[in-house]
Amino acid sequence: MMTFTERRRRLREVLAGTTCLMPASVHDPVSARIAQDLGYEAMMLAGSVASLAVLGAPDVIVLTLTELAEQVRRICRAAEPPLLVDADHGYGNALSVMRTVQELEDAGACALSIEDTVLPRPFGDRTIRLTSMEEGVGKMRAALAGRKDPSLTIAGRTSALAVTGTADAVTRARAYEAAGVDAIFVVGAKSRAQVEAVSAAVRLPLILGGATGELADGAWLAGQRVRIRIPPHLPFQAAVQALQATLAAMRAGTPAGQIPNLAGAETMQRVAREADYARWSDEWLGGKG
Repeated sequence: MMTFTERRRRLREVLAGTTCLMPASVHDPVSARIAQDLGYEAMMLAGSVASLAVLGAPDVIVLTLTELAEQVRRICRAAEPPLLVDADHGYGNALSVMRTVQELEDAGACALSIEDTVLPRPFGDRTIRLTSMEEGVGKMRAALAGRKDPSLTIAGRTSALAVTGTADAVTRARAYEAAGVDAIFVVGAKSRAQVEAVSAAVRLPLILGGATGELADGAWLAGQRVRIRIPPHLPFQAAVQALQATLAAMRAGTPAGQIPNLAGAETMQRVAREADYARWSDEWLGGKG
C-alpha cells in the first residue's frame, strides 16, 4: 500500500489541479474499501457520520478526539484513497487543535479541517456562533505548528456564510489564508454569488460543503477554484435503511432467501480481502506453499 505521505501528495495534486473532485463519504473500513474498489480518488469522514458510526449519537460534539483518531486509523489501514477528516473545532482551544493535528496525522489523515464555530454549544445558548476571527487565526496557526509531515493538508473552515454573511466569510477566508493554511473550506453557501465572492478574495484552493442545487455543477465549481465538493452523506443513511429493513424482515420471520438487496458472496469476499488473507495463510501458516 502507499505510504501516508504518498497519499497526502496525491491529494495535494488534486488541490493543485483544475478539476473539482467529489470524495466518497465513508464511515468505517468496509465503506472505505468499497470506495476504493469503485475507483474513488479520495474519501471523506464527516464529524456527523463519525459520531453516528462510533457512538450512535447526533453531531453534538460528544465524540472524543481519541475515538475519532481510532476510526481514522481503521479506515486508513483498510483502504488507500486519501482521507479528508472533519476535525470540527479541534476539540478545544488552540493548544487542543495542535494535539488534534498530531493525533490525526499519526492515524493517517491526509487532510483535515479546523472550523471557527463555537463548539460545543455553551450553556443556555442554542444559537450557532462563530469564534472571534483572532481565535480562529490562532487555531489555524496552531494546526500548522502541530503538523510534522508538510504534505498533510490543513484546511481552514468557516461557517460564516450561513451565520454572519458573505462579507465576514471573505474576511475570515483572507485571514486564514494569511495564517498559512493550505485550503479554505466553506460551508453554508446557498448561491453562486457567495462562492464567487470567496473565490475572488483568496488564491487558495477551495473545498465546498453542502454542494447541492445550483452549486452541484462540478464544472462551474472547478472554474471557481473549488477542488473538492463534499456530497451529502448518503452512504451511511443507506446503510441504516438496509439494516432497518433486513432486521425487520428477519424479526418477522422472512426466510433468508427472500430478503432482498443482500451482498453476494463475491462482494463479501472482495470487501473482506479474502484472497489476500488466503495467500498470506498459504505463505506463512503452512498452507500450499
